[in-house]
Amino acid sequence: MSIDEQLTYLKKGLADLIREDDLRQRLLQAEKTGRPLRVKAGFDPTAPDLHLGHTVLLRKMKHFQDLGHRVIFLIGDITGLIGDPTGRNTTRPPMTREQIVENAETYKTQVFKILDPAKTEVRFNSEWLEPLKFVDVIRLCSKYTVAQIMERDDFNKRFKDGIPISIHELLYPLAQGYDSVKLECDVEMGGTDQLTNLLVGRELQRDSGQAPQIVATVPLLEGTDGVEKMSKSKANFIGITEPPKVIFRKVMGISDTLMWRYWELLTDKSMSEIAAMKAEDPMQVKMRLGRQIVADFHSAAAADQAQSDFDREVREGQQPADMETFRLPSDVGNSLPKILLAAGLVDSRTDAERKIKAGAAEIDGERHTSLTVVIPPGGIVIRVGKKWKRVRVS
Repeated sequence: MSIDEQLTYLKKGLADLIREDDLRQRLLQAEKTGRPLRVKAGFDPTAPDLHLGHTVLLRKMKHFQDLGHRVIFLIGDITGLIGDPTGRNTTRPPMTREQIVENAETYKTQVFKILDPAKTEVRFNSEWLEPLKFVDVIRLCSKYTVAQIMERDDFNKRFKDGIPISIHELLYPLAQGYDSVKLECDVEMGGTDQLTNLLVGRELQRDSGQAPQIVATVPLLEGTDGVEKMSKSKANFIGITEPPKVIFRKVMGISDTLMWRYWELLTDKSMSEIAAMKAEDPMQVKMRLGRQIVADFHSAAAADQAQSDFDREVREGQQPADMETFRLPSDVGNSLPKILLAAGLVDSRTDAERKIKAGAAEIDGERHTSLTVVIPPGGIVIRVGKKWKRVRVS
């Protein structure tokens, strides 16, 4: 690729690029000297599994790898002890070192579903942050002012609202910026909510005599609800380790509008290719998206099976081939709401009664609106919405 083509490839899907001219110069320098750029993104291991929202950033890191550059996947095992205050209105509860180590191990296996292991450095910021003495921390703090830290919207709002801000939270952006100094980063990437933290890295590098890193941010991916950012706590996520069938069904449940956003941020399709797809049948395009995402994190064969299962179970309403059998205790009685709740088909007895009365429950293929049911020796097949269970009495 020419430098212009490389820039176009790297800029696709970015929200911020500070500064594009600097990136152009470093790409030219890399081409001239043969020294690949050092591209860093940090992840605090606060949860054991990654979801599609995380992969927006990983995919863009992969684009740098495609052009021959070196990616640093930085696991923030020390910053994770602080907890990123970005976007928070309260202090994060501290994590234990055991939790962080356990989560970090799962991260290392998951990221290579996208990144090329041969072009990736996996680093832990405890390498340089843990050995710091108190005098070193004081020296680091002297590089930034309280006024600069308080320019952050999240800190400023908490201060005005009288919500406590712990001193250790003020250290987070400094620790993240120090990571960039120690790793001599050419580029640091993160979500748009990380922009302030990433800019601190530029300042600390400049103060250390290094050329300030280019800052590149990616948008925060909306969850399956199309409103909030994807998050496990909001139950609107698609986990990359979820079964193929689950991933495919969740993708098929997003809106047609959100689908184009996913095509842009979760695939390598160019904007012109995506624009051309808008003339096609949305259902077929969404199925291709579902297969693409499943194939990325499982396999092409798993993607084909996931679509086949979706066609049979959702579009044709047939029983799942892999339907789970749930065994009820012998004293369960004949209350259908209690049976549905025990089998995990509803969230509560109230939810069960509402769905039964609305005709959303089927037993052996027939709509069932009575609140009682007799289970024969061979058991019954219950369907509530998209959930199926074969239920038998122990």
